[in-house]
This record gives sequence, C-alpha cells and structure tokens, in this order.
Amino acid sequence: MGFFSGFLGNDVGIDLGTSNVVVYQSGKGIVIDEPSAVAVRKKKKGGQLEVIAFGHEAKAMMGKTPTGVSTIKPLKDGVIANFDMTEAIIRHFLQLTGGRGVKSRPRVVISVPAKVTEVEKKAVIDATLGAGAREAYVVDEPIASALGAGLPIQDPRGSMVLDIGGGTSEVAVLSLGGIVVNNSLRAAGDDMDEAIIAMLRQKHAILIGETTAENIKISIGSAIPLDNEIDVEVKGRDLADGLPKVTTVSSVEIREALDPLISRVEDMVKVALEQTPPELSKDIVDQGIVLTGGVCQIKGLASRFSRALNAPVILADDPLHSVANGVGKILEDLSAMRKVLMSVEKGSR
Repeated sequence: MGFFSGFLGNDVGIDLGTSNVVVYQSGKGIVIDEPSAVAVRKKKKGGQLEVIAFGHEAKAMMGKTPTGVSTIKPLKDGVIANFDMTEAIIRHFLQLTGGRGVKSRPRVVISVPAKVTEVEKKAVIDATLGAGAREAYVVDEPIASALGAGLPIQDPRGSMVLDIGGGTSEVAVLSLGGIVVNNSLRAAGDDMDEAIIAMLRQKHAILIGETTAENIKISIGSAIPLDNEIDVEVKGRDLADGLPKVTTVSSVEIREALDPLISRVEDMVKVALEQTPPELSKDIVDQGIVLTGGVCQIKGLASRFSRALNAPVILADDPLHSVANGVGKILEDLSAMRKVLMSVEKGSR
C-alpha cells in the first residue's frame, strides 16, 4: 500500500456494530473485539460528561452504576445515536492500535448498514475523522460481510448473505462486486433481548437486565425444538414486592418469545428473494445463503431458515467477525477495492 502509508500508520478497518466494535489492523488481523459501550460520569464543574471506561469494562457496569455514573451504547439500530460518545469510542480504539501523534494517523475503512442515509454515513465519517483518522472510507456491511465469508462477489453470479447483528438484520444479493438486491430490518439481537425481558416480566413477574437477557438468549435460545429442552435458573427482582427472586425458565418459553422476531427476519429475506432476478436465484439455490452475525449463536437458526426459504442456509466459518474480516480484505488491497467503497469521503484534519 505504499511506503508513506506505512510510515503514517497502519491502516485500520472497523466493524462499528450496535453490540460490538471489531477492529482489524493491516498486517495483524483482528486486534480488538469489545462491546460498543462507554461508561461516563458528570463532572462536578460544568456538568460535562467524563468517560471512565470503554468496552468490556463499561459493559460490566451496565445496570450496576452508582448515582452520577451511567453506561451508554452510542449506536442504536446500526447508526450513531450519540455522536460524541461514538467519536470517543473510535478514538480510544484507534489509539490502542497505534498510539498517539501524527505518525499514528491511519486510513480507516468503516462498515455501515447498506440502507442508512447519506446523512448517517456522513456522521460516521465525521466521527472517524474527528477521532484522529487521516482518511475515512465507508463500505456497505453486506459487501464486507460477503467478502469476509469468502463469497465470490466479483464474479458474474449471485451470492446471498444474511447478517443478523445487534441492531440490524440485513440481507443482500451481490454480483459483479455490487449489491443487486438489499433489504434490512432495524430489529435484531437487542430486540430479542427485550422480548425475553418482556416475557419474563409478563409470565414470571420478574424483572431482569439486558445483560442477563443476552446471556439467556445465548445459552438456551433456539429457533427450532431441541432434542433435549433446557431449563435455567434466572435471578432478578420480583415485580410484586421488589425483593430478589429466582425462577426457572425453559428453552421452550425463550423460543416462543424469540419466534415473532425470527419470523420477521424470514419475511424480510423472502421479499429479497422475490426481488432477485431469476438467473441469480438459480445461483443462490446452488450456492446457498450464507448466515453471519452474532445472532447465529441461536441454536437451529440455519435449519429453520433453510426450511422456510427453500434454499440451503450455511453458517459462515467465523460469523461474528465476517464484517471485520471483509473490511480487512478491502484494507489489504485498498487501491483495487475502491470500487466497492460505494460512498467515500476523505479528508485531513
């Protein structure tokens, strides 16, 4: 990528997700995988917010902070909800990859959902430049995800990828290096956590936090009936008297809570398949639909989608890092891959 690029700092790719930030560094691979969370407290003078923790440390504080301290998830539904905190989290992780100073200012490729607006893309670019990047590029997440999963998107044949993350579910059909059909749903892993919280509140009169709901989803969440259904103990607060409470929840109940959201994702993919040209549909039947994203951890999800969509559904080799690995492939040959950077802005600050 050139002597001067290396001198100014290793190029960096960022999968800026609603749930996790994954950072790929040129020549090193994935170097950071941490929650998209920031812990802040108000300064006594002026009432300004002071960041006290990032990533794993900040997520561990969720729901447990004392007065004056709060945890923030700066991204919602795949887009920036809190600009200052997003800039702070990008700056923090860029510093971890290269330190401070002029020599550490890298070029950064950052992924965004394909359906976001130009204003939302500009906000991501501005936050990245404000965080210390020398140049900032954005790439559509389905393209990065497909590249990371090893799909031949440059070929004249159809490839389909379904990425279900924390804030968005997105499906795309790709051919000749571009997106032919794209559909997205601003409902994914976080909404599943909320569905589990709502079910426990209604059926068991117990209140739990987001982190507990996420752990339940990962441990016993399923999309199809299991050979051996699982029960787990859940601890929270009794809604009747406010005292601590322990209850037992089954994988059957969790599956029922998740079912409406999984059905919405199925419907989204069906619409995309209806919009796909017949020649590309043939390729998808031959090659299958590749499933990526954190929600892949739900048991039986690929099998359920395969039956519902009448096509093979294959789990990517590294579904949690498909987008980051795809961004990394773009970084390693940035000049040749510029044509996939559909919305690009760059600048110096």
